[in-house]
Amino acid sequence: MHKRWHVALLVLLITLTWGYAWVHMKIGLAYMGPFTFSAWRFGIGTLTLLLVLCFRKKLLPKRTHIPGIAVVGFLQTTCVFSLVMYAIRFVAAGKSSVLLYSMPIWSSLLAVHFLEERLNVRKLTGVLLGGVGLCFIVGWDVFIQRETSTALGECLIVLAALSWALANIYVKKRFSDVDTLQVSTYQMGFGTIGLILGALVVEWGDPVVFNATSIVAVLFTGVLASAFCFTAWFFVLSVIDTTTATISTMLVPVFGLYFSWLVLDEALNWQTIVGTLLILSGILVTQIRGPKERSAVRGSAADAADV
Repeated sequence: MHKRWHVALLVLLITLTWGYAWVHMKIGLAYMGPFTFSAWRFGIGTLTLLLVLCFRKKLLPKRTHIPGIAVVGFLQTTCVFSLVMYAIRFVAAGKSSVLLYSMPIWSSLLAVHFLEERLNVRKLTGVLLGGVGLCFIVGWDVFIQRETSTALGECLIVLAALSWALANIYVKKRFSDVDTLQVSTYQMGFGTIGLILGALVVEWGDPVVFNATSIVAVLFTGVLASAFCFTAWFFVLSVIDTTTATISTMLVPVFGLYFSWLVLDEALNWQTIVGTLLILSGILVTQIRGPKERSAVRGSAADAADV
């Protein structure tokens, strides 16, 4: 049984890295198109994980797993980042990150239906608090937006969040007992193929500049934010329930906005601070167990010890 604080520290590391990755994404887009940047990012992430698999001598997954992993790659990598990177041209990067991390709401709802996970009052309260916190951060103007291009971009990002949620459910349902490193590697590889095709269609002939800044941006997002974090993320999904895991990712846009304030001098307003407090409250609520839940956990631990 994995200790809760180990998993909590891992989730914190994932969210910090993904939050800082938004800074590097903003920087990287100054040197190449969004599809090209994403293709480089996930291509490098795939190569990194393939090297690790070679070292572990577990290079190839079972043939029966390949079609399902390809589905995850389409949902998790191609679909999510194609939609986000296209929409980011019309929606501010900060708001884009916040809208994308509405994913926990969709994941929680889908988990009730497809995984038969119980969405009790505590978890529902945590999700709602996090959702309200995201609304404060993104600004209420998202609901009264009148520009068609911006509204379209926001809808695409919500679709990306839904696609990510579907990928979470699919991985949890089908690959919970499969090597997470193999799943992460090959879903990323299949997803990269889709991103390369998108770059060829949308950004053929556009300038691509490689210098110290753009290379650092690609390497950080590729090796750490993609290769490491998505592998760690699939592991987290395999050991804790979907709602508890996904609601913690609401911290990502919070970290993204704060890192953007520190590194890029972007404005930080009172709505962001209030939203942050609400999200933290929501995460805390989902982590508090009642007496019955604590007794159930102790009983499970005792049963495991007797085996």
